[in-house]
Amino acid sequence: MIISPTPIIYGLIFVAVLLLVEGIYLLVFGKSISLNRKVNRRIDLLDKGGRRDEVLEQLRKEATQHMGATGIPLYSILSSKAQKANIAFSPLALIGVMGLLSFVAYIGLTIGTQAGGILRIVMAIGMGVGAVYFWVNGKAKKRMDLAEEQLPDAVELMVRSLRVGHPFSSAIQSVAKEIPDPMGSEFGIIADEAAYGRNVADSLRDLAERMDMQDLRFLAVAVSIQQTSGGNLAEILDGLCKVMRARFRLFRRVRAITAEPKWSGMFLSGFPLVILLIIQLVSPHYYDGVKETPAFIPAAIIVFALLACNVIFMKIMTNIRV
Repeated sequence: MIISPTPIIYGLIFVAVLLLVEGIYLLVFGKSISLNRKVNRRIDLLDKGGRRDEVLEQLRKEATQHMGATGIPLYSILSSKAQKANIAFSPLALIGVMGLLSFVAYIGLTIGTQAGGILRIVMAIGMGVGAVYFWVNGKAKKRMDLAEEQLPDAVELMVRSLRVGHPFSSAIQSVAKEIPDPMGSEFGIIADEAAYGRNVADSLRDLAERMDMQDLRFLAVAVSIQQTSGGNLAEILDGLCKVMRARFRLFRRVRAITAEPKWSGMFLSGFPLVILLIIQLVSPHYYDGVKETPAFIPAAIIVFALLACNVIFMKIMTNIRV
């Protein structure tokens, strides 16, 4: 039995490129961008001697720079994810990282494989762009999951501050100091903007649109209504906090119930590709007898199109929004 090393080499090159993205990000920004730190990034920048207005400008630039980059060709498919992940790289820098990774992947493919020049270029670009997209998507998912988990705690902290007599601006400031990232820095931006005269409801509305979170929209509407009509803000936010926790519990329950169908869908979607990879490893010349026939390429295109339809259909069936 002859085992072809080519698919393994392709996989190793892609993993190396993916790890290189994270390495470059940590090298440029250090551990301050990590979501696992107890101290949020805003507090860390202030402790390092940054002025309040400079830190606010830097954090606002990082938070909004990807929103205005949707007009860049091909970058629009990545801008929404990069915005939710709050990637500190600018759009042009992220495109430059894609180019660098594509070059590294091309060098790896040139050294490790016998593929033709055009195929190496296409695969190198696919690996560079794909690795960045995969990395940004993972960062966005992790950050959004953390934000959804932290938001009820942040609102509850604001309720406690309001009940002991603190103004709402001080309640926002307490969240900015006590809650780690991502919510700590985001509410820190709101606190600093309020200190410079911006309406808190407008800042919350912008945050909700930036992160595309329904609970944040509820919070912005509640604060806006209270500012317009009056009322006990602590009681309003306390009720909102209970609703958020109930939605979060329901979401977790739905996720647990749909875990088996999702894994079944992933298995059914990935099984044909795994079998194809095993065939290429175990018997590289398995398709030699038919790949020169006129029907081979159209049949392969139809098969992969059906696989893509299967993946999309499985995702639609198992994606339940709460």
